[in-house]
Amino acid sequence: MAGVNKTDAIRTIIETSTDEPIVFTTGYTCRIARGVADRPNHFYMTGSMGLASSIGIGIAQQTGRPTIVVDGDGSLLMNPVGLLTAGAMDTLPLVHVVLDDGRYASTGGQHVPASRADLGALARACGYRNVREAGHVDALAALMRREVASCSRPSLIHCVLSGQDPPVSARVDADLGEHAARFGEYVRELAGR
Repeated sequence: MAGVNKTDAIRTIIETSTDEPIVFTTGYTCRIARGVADRPNHFYMTGSMGLASSIGIGIAQQTGRPTIVVDGDGSLLMNPVGLLTAGAMDTLPLVHVVLDDGRYASTGGQHVPASRADLGALARACGYRNVREAGHVDALAALMRREVASCSRPSLIHCVLSGQDPPVSARVDADLGEHAARFGEYVRELAGR
């Protein structure tokens, strides 16, 4: 099976989800996601690297519904306290997907020292009971469907990326206030269901 690139991984995550809130970390991840499908249940971080899991944890707590966080290896390592926080909440409905390309792609491709850290072992040590790995789109799609359908505790899907991406969409910078208001309204409605 061919490896997966970031664009294919994000497209797979979006296509296998329904109305779950999805937090896309900053950089290329949020840019690609917006280019694939701009939906009210998508939150695109445009700064605050390392805080995608913190935002997702708050949403999952507030709504009690499965929440997806699409993180990067570099972003996760910038703030591993998100793993500790989520791992301490045994009933938190969080699907934490880490896209691992080994670099800070949107800031110049600098190397991320994630290869020296076993991100799955780190998640388990922090209390995640469900830790899975996906190296191709079929495995990612199957894991996404299963984890979202049965989401009742924090789970981590470590997706190792190996393919080259096509050109990435422009920065998410227009109407940020409008975007935040749209997502906030979506989460309020979801919490009220």
